[in-house]
Formats: sequence, structure tokens, C-alpha cells
Amino acid sequence: MRIVMIGAGYVGLVSGACLSQFGHEVICIDKDASRVRALEAGVIPIYEPGLDEIVATSMRAKRLSFGCDMSTAVRRADAVFISVGTPARRGDGHADLTYVFEAASEIATYLDGYTVVVNKSTVPVGTGREVHAFIRAARPDADFEVASNPEFLREGSAIEDFRRPDRVVVGCDSERARDVMREVYRPLYISETPMLFTSRESAELIKYASNALLATKITFINEMADLCEKVGADVKDVARGVGLDKRIGPKFLHAGPGFGGSCFPKDTLALLKTSQDHQVPSRIVEAVVAVNDTRKHAMADKIAAAFGDVRGKTVALLGLTFKPNTDDMRDAPALVIVPALQAMGARVRAYDPEGMDQARELMNLETCADAYETMTNADGLVLLTEWNEFRALNLARVGELLKHKLIVDLRNIYEPSQMEAYGFKYISIGRKPAGPVANAVRVAEQVAAE
Repeated sequence: MRIVMIGAGYVGLVSGACLSQFGHEVICIDKDASRVRALEAGVIPIYEPGLDEIVATSMRAKRLSFGCDMSTAVRRADAVFISVGTPARRGDGHADLTYVFEAASEIATYLDGYTVVVNKSTVPVGTGREVHAFIRAARPDADFEVASNPEFLREGSAIEDFRRPDRVVVGCDSERARDVMREVYRPLYISETPMLFTSRESAELIKYASNALLATKITFINEMADLCEKVGADVKDVARGVGLDKRIGPKFLHAGPGFGGSCFPKDTLALLKTSQDHQVPSRIVEAVVAVNDTRKHAMADKIAAAFGDVRGKTVALLGLTFKPNTDDMRDAPALVIVPALQAMGARVRAYDPEGMDQARELMNLETCADAYETMTNADGLVLLTEWNEFRALNLARVGELLKHKLIVDLRNIYEPSQMEAYGFKYISIGRKPAGPVANAVRVAEQVAAE
């Protein structure tokens, strides 16, 4: 099939590359000429493991190309995917559909023959209907249909998610459009991937509802972690015990500093705004948004409390991106935690395997060449993102480099007993403190109780 992907950002590039790997002829169109030139030269503008290899292979096979002009591509296309950004609109939190309708306007100009226009971007309920009406008004003669095909890609594992998805959701109104979309995803039939056909509105809401539910699981276990710290329970045991219930499942029950990234913060807010617009209370989603925002600030306070007082102290920070295996800094907890520590008077030295360039653009930050450089004569270490290279640090060396053997682990990477054996004061999420600090905490609790 001949497929056009409008937008060569994260979703568009990954989706286009993977579709080309399926054997389709794909062209990714982007208005950013510098991005297009970089892609044509084999330079991938985002970090996603394995993506560079797929792009290179598909380009050599002439199944994948890039450009800025969609005129010829759209005229030849069987399906045109709209995969542009829908950021939260300043002021009200609604999804900004400016780029969606700009793409629809250009597509309308060049439609020639039957074409399925596919909303791949995450869009509010009703957008597909609006795009259809928009194109129909511009081109009453055009033979086209609009479908909704939301993406469910996790940064860091997006390629595997695309090639082996839990399901493919398509919202459209006719069997003709369904046949086109079946052909697009026909290579997935071998793995018996469920393909769910719905209305456009249902498909659009599935995306938002899915992300909101996952965000709710994260927020719930974070609140349980806070309770665990007060009652002496271990959140990892609690999460495991809860997750073994097949009705709940173990995923997204890992306590941490709060969720970030390009999807959960934006999509929960957009769903909340949609609910408000239709006078349907969504108190759970409202609480999730509020609790997550508060949590990031609370993590800065947690770090400060562990250090006693961060004023004039050097904090070694490992991990800046919102999750490992990505360079994405959007709504990362670091964007709240680092400035908060700096406002308290701390000097923050940070290292991230992929995110430092992006982080420096967003905040005033001292960065280091590797993990151990951050620790040299620092007053303590904070683990903020669970990159693989931080999971097996040389703890003896860490203890020698740090001025004080203090580690604040906001991802529960290490076991408290192990850290205590190395002589560290160890503070984690939803677990009892370990090491010399544990006694101090217990004394403080006793004093408070008296």
C-alpha cells in the first residue's frame, strides 16, 4: 500500500518506519525542512532504541522516504495518516488541534481518488467528525473517509509496541474504510493481534480512557507508598500482592516521583476538560491530575529532608528524562524537582544517558560526563530515572566518591538491606529507611508521638 504520514515527530516517524518494515511504501511529510534533511541523511532526531536501523534498512529498500511537499504523495496515497502534535492549549488545558486542521486543509487540496484519512494523533472525542466535515466542505467532490486509529506506543519500547500490540483500534463508518485499514495492518494477522473496529468517537475515547486509567494506577500506588511509609509496610510487597490479582495486573504499579512524558499529563488534562465541557463529572481524573502535580513538589521536599538541609550542599542527580530509554523531557519530574532544590540553595550536578541536551534547554543545570562524576565530593546521591546503567552501580566506589554516604532512591532500584550492608543511609519510596538514618527516623517519630 501507499501510505503518507503527515508529521515526522515521535509517533509519525516510529509508525511510518514500522509500516515500511511491514512492506508498505511510506513517505513521511514534515514542514520542518531541517528535520527532513537530517532524516534523509540518516540522522534520527529522537532517541528510540532500534529506530535508526529500521529507518536505514527501509530507506535502502526504497520503502521509506521523507519530504516537505505532500501534493504528489497525497494524490497517490491509499491512506493518509495525520500524526501531528496536539499539545495542551495554553490557558484552558484543551488539546490544541491547530496542526491537525492545518494538515487536513492541505490533504483536502490534493485528494485524488478514494483515500482514507486517518487520525493517528491523540485528539478529543468528536475530532474525526470535525475533520470529515472540514474536508468535505473544502472538497465536496472528494472520495474519502476519515478514520480514527489511536496509537499506544510507549517511549523506549515503541517499536515492539507497534509490531506486537495488545490491540489495534480503528474507528470508521464504512466497510470500505475497514478494508483499507485491515490491509494496512494485515502483517499483524500472523500474530493474531485483535483488531477492534468501533465508531470514530469510541476510538477517540478509548485512547484517553486508557491513558487516564494507567495514570490512575500510577497515582494510586504512589499514594499507597506514602501510606506504607507511615505504617511500616513495604510498597513493593503491597504492589506485588495487589498485582497478582488477575483483575488488576502488575503493570503500572511501580511507585515513584509521579508520571510525566508526552501523553499522561496532557491526555488526563484533555479528558478532564472534555468531561467538563459535557457537564459530566470526572472526579477521579481530576484527583489524578492534582495529586500527580503535588507529588513532584513533595519529592523535592523528601530529598531536602533526607539531606537535613540542602542549602549549600551538592546533590548528585542520576536521570533527567521522564523514563529510561528516551530523551523526552516533557513534564519530567526533574523539571520540578531540580528547580525546587536549587531554590532551596542546593547545587545540583546531573547526568542522564540521553536527556542532558534537552534538559539544559529547559533549566539552568550543571551536567557531568558520567554517573560517577556527579558523585565526586557530593553530599548525597539522588536516583531519579531508572536507566539500566544506574541499576548496578559500583556501590563501593559510590561510597568513596560521596562526601556523605546518603542515597535517595525515588525509583526503588536497590534493596534496603543491600544498601545498609554498604553503610549507606538509604531513603526510598514507600519503604522503611535503611542504614544509620533509620534509627534517626525512628527517634524522630517517637519524639513526635510523645
